[in-house]
Amino acid sequence: MYLNNYQQLKNKETYLLIFLFLFSFFIRIPSIFIFGDTNLENEWKILVNNLNDYGKLYSILPYLLFKFEDFFIPNVFMPPLYAFYLYFFKVFNFSNEIYILVVLFSQSILSSFSVVIFYIINKLFFSNKISIFGTLIFSLFPLHIYACGQISSVTLQSFLIVVFFYFFFKTVKKDNFFNICFLSLTSGLLILLRGEFIAFFILSILYIALFLKMNLKSIVMIILLTIVVISPYLMRNIMLVDTISITKSLGYNLWKGNNPNSTVEGNANFDLNLREQINKVPKDKHYDINVDKIFLNEGLKNIKNNPTKYFGLYLKKIFSFIFIDINSSYPNYYHPLHYLPVLFIGITSIIGIILSNKNSYQMNFLILFFIANVTIVSVFFILPRYSLAIIPLQIIFSNIFFEYIKNNFLKHNQA
Repeated sequence: MYLNNYQQLKNKETYLLIFLFLFSFFIRIPSIFIFGDTNLENEWKILVNNLNDYGKLYSILPYLLFKFEDFFIPNVFMPPLYAFYLYFFKVFNFSNEIYILVVLFSQSILSSFSVVIFYIINKLFFSNKISIFGTLIFSLFPLHIYACGQISSVTLQSFLIVVFFYFFFKTVKKDNFFNICFLSLTSGLLILLRGEFIAFFILSILYIALFLKMNLKSIVMIILLTIVVISPYLMRNIMLVDTISITKSLGYNLWKGNNPNSTVEGNANFDLNLREQINKVPKDKHYDINVDKIFLNEGLKNIKNNPTKYFGLYLKKIFSFIFIDINSSYPNYYHPLHYLPVLFIGITSIIGIILSNKNSYQMNFLILFFIANVTIVSVFFILPRYSLAIIPLQIIFSNIFFEYIKNNFLKHNQA
């Protein structure tokens, strides 16, 4: 009898996961045809064409600064993963139209899988009804759907982040080799996708070492296997440009978000003095590194010369990241389908954090990750798509608020 009931529950759960995947996938398909990109553009076009034509990643920094496309020096400005993701579909020699559709459909599949994994994570904290409710919000979130139709790394990033959380909690619960391998693989891929994730990875390691007291052997294995994942690209950078880092864009991003013309979304227009400094940089293998140093010095100088102004801008970025940007330049940013869900989740997530159980190591880790993400990324600049990295966390925090309402008000009314 018990086994039959267990099997029935397991079957229901399987059917629910299948439904969530299919529902999410078919919801995303119309967006591809209505709002989807139709071509590779800008930096992605250059990087993928370089891989396709020359089998190498050449720098896109001259294009970003001066719109120069034929600059055959090694790229260390952009992390490589999404370029290789796009290139993977290029090798099948599809026509351009089919190629773009295949990329966007693949992103929709990843996005739909992220919904399924998001539901499983929610079950660690909430009842089945609240978990389904929060997962449907995540699945139907307009920005989440819209991003699937864009040639942008954010959908892949959102997928890898929920996979990272899933295996982080699994590894903490049971640090076997399988869980450690997948946590390390996901961590390495996130570092290769977004260079700043190295900071979040270090934070995660410190958290499990200091607060969760995980076995030292397991911690060392996670670190070593993550290094193994990123080591081929690290070795490439060491051999080609004499640097041990994944990306050299810290300076440019700091300057873009902290110069006299910067808004919350940054500003990339530079003056004659800065242009002259960049023009003097030799066009050799160290070009990306040396140009980034110039931008880093300029950004730090701006902040040092006017700390009050840039601290005020920093606070605006934090507000915009969590809630909405009140002065966005993006078209359709203030369409109700965009700003109302973002604002609603922003407000309810903060309430949820206040109401959260501070004795839960899982919830505390998510809150710490959220705070770190917001405070670190806001040092630079905030674009609307960046919020996709924290929306899964915000919806989980919002679920705390929804469950509080359910337990305290709905039951009271029923009584």
